Amino acid sequence: MRGGEHAIRHPVEGAEDNMKAVLEDLQSINFSKNDVLVGIAASGRTPYVIAGLQYAKSLGALTISIASNPKSVMAEIADIAIETIVGPEILTGSSRLKSGTAQKMVLNMLTTASMILLGKCYENLMVDVQASNEKLKARAVRIVMQATDCDKMLAEQTLIEADQNAKLAIMMILSNLSKSEAKVLLERHQGKLRNALVK
Repeated sequence: MRGGEHAIRHPVEGAEDNMKAVLEDLQSINFSKNDVLVGIAASGRTPYVIAGLQYAKSLGALTISIASNPKSVMAEIADIAIETIVGPEILTGSSRLKSGTAQKMVLNMLTTASMILLGKCYENLMVDVQASNEKLKARAVRIVMQATDCDKMLAEQTLIEADQNAKLAIMMILSNLSKSEAKVLLERHQGKLRNALVK
């Protein structure tokens, strides 16, 4: 996001027109051909985003554009063009309304699919949940219970043994392995629980 964290709460005038800044931003995170760049702009012609897509393509990275105008400049540049054609905004020019909502839905789909492919989910469960507070610890217990069909006591005990790692606890219960054995098997399968369970 051009303007960084500050731009989340405060306007950064002219930031979206700065085509040089995107190069600095991408280089600062060591963006490479192994990454994917998703460029987002309601108009499909924001200079900052266009320059970012061009830079990513020059490296050989996969590029995706999300715009709310058909046949946009961004769509012509990107390898994959996603067009959220929502029609005119109820408040002319207020692209945070229909356009922003539609684009957020697309981002939800992209990130959810990515997390599934990375093995962060098992069935419809978020098995990589970080149990960092009481609410999430309770959720981890429910996830383990649902994935393994075990009772609450076994789920809680195994989660304690697995250092509150729901995925590891599920692996231990379903495969009847020790913590260290289950961990090795998960690592062998890049953390993908379904693959590890097939062995």
